[in-house]
Amino acid sequence: MSELRTENSGMSHIVNSGPVSIGAYCFSSILMTVTNKFVVSGDKFNMNFVMLFVQALVCTLCLAVLKMLGYAKFRPLNKTDVKNWFPISLLLVAMIYTSSKALQHLAVPIYTIFKNLTIILIAYGEVLFFGGSVSAMELSAFVVMVLSSVVATMGDQQDLSAKTANQAQSATEGYVWMFTNCIASALFVLIMRKRIKLTNFKDYDTMFYNNILALPVLLISSIALEDWSPANLTTTFTNEFLTALVISGLASVGISYCSGWCVRVTSSTTYSMVGALNKLPIALSGLIFFDAPKNFLSIFSIFLGFLAGLIYVVAKQKKQQKQKPQPPKV
Repeated sequence: MSELRTENSGMSHIVNSGPVSIGAYCFSSILMTVTNKFVVSGDKFNMNFVMLFVQALVCTLCLAVLKMLGYAKFRPLNKTDVKNWFPISLLLVAMIYTSSKALQHLAVPIYTIFKNLTIILIAYGEVLFFGGSVSAMELSAFVVMVLSSVVATMGDQQDLSAKTANQAQSATEGYVWMFTNCIASALFVLIMRKRIKLTNFKDYDTMFYNNILALPVLLISSIALEDWSPANLTTTFTNEFLTALVISGLASVGISYCSGWCVRVTSSTTYSMVGALNKLPIALSGLIFFDAPKNFLSIFSIFLGFLAGLIYVVAKQKKQQKQKPQPPKV
């Protein structure tokens, strides 16, 4: 019995450990980005909707298993919630599809740096939809974010000058998809935040409805828009591709779980800080595992993006402290 108590105590210590949760969140984020890049990097890859369908399916099945085991609780499907939440799932599909297309055409560091632009859109969207203001420090962070994106583009163009016209055209497509993704991501976050207040959804409710309602949309989109010919399926669905799909699906579950875990055992401010710090290893992983630009401008842009994230987190922390009610003076 004493051994069992010791073992349970050890597990409880790990589950409630801030450093462990932070490490798990960072690892799952890097794994998700690198695996997705591997999946979409094939020369003849053209089944983005299938990849996203498998990820959503794996996530849904994992949630169902967790509910059966008593580790997760979420609302069953009902007409009212499906009707209210379906537009959010459509935005989710738009966000993850444009994300996969941008990652397909852009290097991981470039993709990671440009994701910072979403923060700017969300910040001003919150001012528009929820009121509030943008502080001078937040504005300075936005300036550094834009600067890091400009420097990253210059470094990418410098690298593309030595490549073929097809590669240059692919990069241009990537930038279009990236900007579309920033808009879709901002709309998804802002509208979901508003809808959560109306529906009173909890974390597992959000995860379940997001994924299960996205499944038919992803499947129909794939059948309508992607090449399901036997020749293309034979070329695409290799053992390596299927393995990477399952890993990316499990990584998507990992990110969802580790995000909530990190916030629960640390704080939202620490979680935001980790998100900013995490951009550096994700960008560096692109340099290590893939043929990303490795010139001075591209590397400098990574550290600028990292700096911008830190400035923004500190600015948000200071704003929250100012908004807290001050204790009355005695």
